Amino acid sequence: MTTTNGGPTQPVPQGQPGADQQPPQLNVLAQYIKDFSFENPNAPRSLQQGQPQPQIEIQINVNVGPMAETEFEVVLKIEGKASTPNGVMFSFDLEYGGVFRVLNVPQESLHPLVMIECPRLLFPFAREIIANGVRNGGFPPLLIDPVDFVALYRQKMMEQQPTANAQPA
Repeated sequence: MTTTNGGPTQPVPQGQPGADQQPPQLNVLAQYIKDFSFENPNAPRSLQQGQPQPQIEIQINVNVGPMAETEFEVVLKIEGKASTPNGVMFSFDLEYGGVFRVLNVPQESLHPLVMIECPRLLFPFAREIIANGVRNGGFPPLLIDPVDFVALYRQKMMEQQPTANAQPA
């Protein structure tokens, strides 16, 4: 038995699974606003007291592109608008990106990792940008609820599968 950092560990004999395997790594190399737009089309009327509670619509998408063998650009696209019967109060469109390095991850786990974990790491920063943009537009900050990126990933995968009942044309 050997010890590292004061704790006992079992050495892995050479030739057995895991002997030369490095642990998986996910590193954030960069984060940035790729595009951000905020519109307050009816200002200053939209800022007057007594406005009805707006209906908020938010749409979230994740796009991934390879940059190198182990590096990926992940872009979280969040679009939203607040509407009342009187019209649109405000709308926004944010593309928030990150460059990630992924090492020692099996090929079958790579796609879910990049499509779930990377946007999960980007989301809090994108949420803050939107909250500040809405507040700077004259409204109370919009705090978007946390997103279940696992469910979003599963939904995307279901949309990409051909329907089982589809008949050839």
